[in-house]
Amino acid sequence: MRRSITPAVIAAVFVLDRAAKQLALSHLIPGPVSIAPFFKLTYVQNTGVAFGMFQNQNEVLLALSAALAGGLLFARKKIAAYGPASELGLALVLGGALGNIYDRIAYGFVVDFFDLAFFPAVFNVGDSAITAGAILLAWAMRENAESRKTKA
Repeated sequence: MRRSITPAVIAAVFVLDRAAKQLALSHLIPGPVSIAPFFKLTYVQNTGVAFGMFQNQNEVLLALSAALAGGLLFARKKIAAYGPASELGLALVLGGALGNIYDRIAYGFVVDFFDLAFFPAVFNVGDSAITAGAILLAWAMRENAESRKTKA
């Protein structure tokens, strides 16, 4: 029986997200830190979701995030059936979601700090993991569906 890497990846993403946010909380509050012409570290208290949508809806977004994470956990065996890439995608999404859920409970907002000049929103490690995981999950499910079609 194959052991799942999902719990380890979820934990690693959560710990990395928390550590990065702690650094942002302790070092970025006075103002942005320029790293490169296209990249700054800018502390933002996000009470909404991506691109500044749904600001000041923390409780609703907390409930929605928790429900979505619970739904993914409930469906994890079905998702895992799409292969190892789907399991990794699921773990990345869950780890990132748990990091942002933690922020909403502990602070009443999500700590964001990655600020790319060419991207319209400031984001964090958890957001990055959610995005990468969702892409990987969609790709794995599509690939699996395509391979099933060719075998039929």
